[in-house]
Amino acid sequence: MSTEKNAAAPKAQLDFHCLTDNCEGVVAFDLINVADPEFQAVCPVCHRAYALDAVLRDKLTRMMKLISDIRECEDILGDSVVSVNVAGGEVRVPYALLLTRLNTLITLEISGRKIDFHLWVEPSNPQMFR
Repeated sequence: MSTEKNAAAPKAQLDFHCLTDNCEGVVAFDLINVADPEFQAVCPVCHRAYALDAVLRDKLTRMMKLISDIRECEDILGDSVVSVNVAGGEVRVPYALLLTRLNTLITLEISGRKIDFHLWVEPSNPQMFR
């Protein structure tokens, strides 16, 4: 990869509520780091460590690739809309708006429990939220 492409890599963070009973912590980590087999996420409240197995690391690594691919296609997506049929017509929502304003959740099964991971992606355009 070129240095220019690395500089444009999106920043993406995942977080989830700690699985320890009675802990109110939110475990957060950078998505780019999950490819490392030694990676662990740690709860900031109870300090429980979470190691990711190979299957989960693979899914999250592919999610990071998908985010990078979307970033690479922003010039195309900037001209795209999602059309929603509603009573009385159609609402056209710019695709870029969907990418920046909707909450993204990834639900994965961990230790027999379904866990919602919140995905936060830094917009590539600093003016996106202004």
